[in-house]
Amino acid sequence: MDKASLLLLVFYNILFILPVCCASNDTITPSQPLKVGQTLISARQIFELGFFRPGNASELYVGIWYKFDPGRRIVWVANRENALSARDLASRLIISSDGNLKLLDGKQNTIWSTNASAHSNSTIAVLRDDGDFILEDNVSGATLWESFYYPSDTVLPNMTGMKNVSMSWENENDPAPGNFFNTLSDEKPPQAFTCNGTKPYWRGGPWNGWQFIGIPDATKGYANGMSLIPNNQTGAAYMTFSTFNESYIYIMVILPTGMLELLQWEGQQNQWNRLWAAPQHPCDVYGTCGPFTACSMSGSPICECLKGFYPQSNEEWSKGNWTSGCLRRTELMCTTNSSNLTYKASKPDGFWKLSQMKLPDHYLYLYDKTDQGGCSQWCLSNCSCLAYAYPDGIGCMVWVTHLVDIQQFSDGGEDLYLRLANSELGVKKRYTAIIISVLSISVGLLVGLLICCIKRWKANRRALRHSDTHIREQKSETSKCRIMKGFRIKCMVKSLFVSERNGTVRDISQEDVQEGPASAKGSSELPIINFNRVKRATNNFSEADKLGEGGFGAVYKGKLEDGQLIAVKRLSSHSGQGMEEFKNEVMLISKLQHRNLVRLLGCCIQGEEKIVILEYMKNKSLDKFLFDRTKRLKLDWAKRFNILQGIARGLLYLHRDSCLRIIHRDLKASNILLDDDMNPKISDFGLARTFRVTQELANTLRVVGTFGYMSPEYAMGGLFSEKSDVYSFGVLLLEIISSKKNTGFGYHEKYLNLLGYAWQLWNDCKAPELLDPSLADSCTPAEVIRCIQIGLLCVQDHAADRPTMSNVVLMLSSSESEMELPQPRQPTFTFQSLLESEHFQSGVCTFNVSTNEVSISLVEGR
Repeated sequence: MDKASLLLLVFYNILFILPVCCASNDTITPSQPLKVGQTLISARQIFELGFFRPGNASELYVGIWYKFDPGRRIVWVANRENALSARDLASRLIISSDGNLKLLDGKQNTIWSTNASAHSNSTIAVLRDDGDFILEDNVSGATLWESFYYPSDTVLPNMTGMKNVSMSWENENDPAPGNFFNTLSDEKPPQAFTCNGTKPYWRGGPWNGWQFIGIPDATKGYANGMSLIPNNQTGAAYMTFSTFNESYIYIMVILPTGMLELLQWEGQQNQWNRLWAAPQHPCDVYGTCGPFTACSMSGSPICECLKGFYPQSNEEWSKGNWTSGCLRRTELMCTTNSSNLTYKASKPDGFWKLSQMKLPDHYLYLYDKTDQGGCSQWCLSNCSCLAYAYPDGIGCMVWVTHLVDIQQFSDGGEDLYLRLANSELGVKKRYTAIIISVLSISVGLLVGLLICCIKRWKANRRALRHSDTHIREQKSETSKCRIMKGFRIKCMVKSLFVSERNGTVRDISQEDVQEGPASAKGSSELPIINFNRVKRATNNFSEADKLGEGGFGAVYKGKLEDGQLIAVKRLSSHSGQGMEEFKNEVMLISKLQHRNLVRLLGCCIQGEEKIVILEYMKNKSLDKFLFDRTKRLKLDWAKRFNILQGIARGLLYLHRDSCLRIIHRDLKASNILLDDDMNPKISDFGLARTFRVTQELANTLRVVGTFGYMSPEYAMGGLFSEKSDVYSFGVLLLEIISSKKNTGFGYHEKYLNLLGYAWQLWNDCKAPELLDPSLADSCTPAEVIRCIQIGLLCVQDHAADRPTMSNVVLMLSSSESEMELPQPRQPTFTFQSLLESEHFQSGVCTFNVSTNEVSISLVEGR
């Protein structure tokens, strides 16, 4: 090697081995390109973009990595299909004359381009703090292109885009597209897949609202910030990670081997730690065992035919090749009649239950089957149906083709009901007959013993009748157990336990009854507290202990024998909230665990008494502070903003994070309780309703709730959805900012409610006037204006225009520079008076707020 070549080699090695010292800002402009040796760094020093060489390769690429990562794991590559020579030190990333971002080599050849529809060269490229590299019009601010739409092998937190595919590198030294890619299917609900070319390689199963049910580990899904969001432009969905706490950073990477990894950054160790990966076992690989088989990691061999089936090729199975699968031993009782399949009534088929299963691929989702019985009946009455399942959060799933990619889990999984001929179920029936015979004999013996015990007990009772009246009354009281429909009941005389979050138990009483929901999979037992004990705790429902009263009845402060304070919600016999609402509230709250939801401690049912026992909130409800001229002073802006964020997180949990997916339907200030530190907790679930994950809208003929908080589509048409709660949240947000009630609003005669007043101020560029004057010294004006804008977005007329609660949480936690908000439209519930206002015009205004200037463009209202 000559001296010149040696010097050149040493020079570019220095460029890429030593830390980069020549770094530009976060923006490329037409006059400021990015050269080899320079980098862009996002505003908050999170991401870095520049030229890099992977491993020992001699090629040069443009990529993005986390700035704090000393190993520089590349999360996005621009020119992954067309590399530069590492010797070409004259390469540049520029804004070209047509406004596009282009990568040029030293000979001015275009190696890579954004190919966006830019109409001028007034564009800039910006590296944002979320890792998105965007090309935008520097005049209008419109985004013309963004890297999130074209992922490489990595899914970043909060990544959204048109495409939903991340593709592996060819190998660790070559970022060219490899054979494996990760995607979501177009089914409803969608499934997670890793594909090898055109063939499935791994399948995560369908999404149930908080996780993919084909992944048995319950700590995945929303527990790690994962969520699925519909793509309104394509009708499909995309996966994202919501990292509201930036101290937890996750990325999803697909390796050249096809392994899909979930990684978390460990700051103390300064490295990425693997939390989960798939596939890790042959059973995880798609179709290892062929049709009508189940794969078990602990099995030997790992593949086994489903009940009622036998191997199609014993020779192949003996060699460890199970891909041919199994065949049905006994045909189902269906026959061909002309061109239609019909069902014979004699010796009907039945179902064999398989538990803890990864459900098969190629399912049909029947959204109109609202219960498991209807799902089972549909399958049984259709000869083409081979199996069905009814997983929580999804509903009725049926299979009409070969059952493939089934796995037997040791933990987790779902119940699969396999359709078999009647004769294949006979073994189960013989066992049942044996069990019944044994039970009959045992019952006979027990009855004989019981008769003897009763006779002896009666003799003893006659002897003690007149000597121990007090003990007799106490036994009578503690032995009363009233059974409420939908619950299983267990009388416990010695003690009553309430499960705590950490899995321990705490003794509450010595004389109570305990019961729990019978149908809720995995639900804990529900405490039922004796009525006499509730009376003692509340001093016989003393007026002095009354905390408040609503349409449902009164709420009392109580104190149990061990000193624990409780809130006792006693439903009035004249309340519109009857047994159905009571049962609904108790069953829902008992299954929910979130710091912004009130916690259920127990309930009481005796005669006409229906009582809910809740955790005691010292500061009562939000309305007691918000609408009181003196108490509202205790709520400075920091407390109010914390309350807003807490309510939003609680609603997000109800809508997306809980296993039930709940619509509250009665969100208002009086249903927000405040703990000792003024943290909010959503309460009163009597009117709440559960949704399946695939259900978007429901209808009711009985409109219930509170006027002023109801969305237009619900109040006038009985239609409710997640967006109904979003509307109520918007009303509540504006009330928290202004300390004014939406209903009965009379600040100005021409405004019929708070929404109309807020909209007029916004339209007149006077939004800060909505703020409670007592908050002027404790707030940040820009933050207040942003909150008002969020509130107006939430109360828009059309549900489709309103943001989801996941978007609301993100908007509340972001600043103007981090996330630009859309412009709200006029809510129609402001009525005609606003339309007649002479000030109602379109225009552009600027809010000048202290040290920050916030420019907000307003569009003409409807």
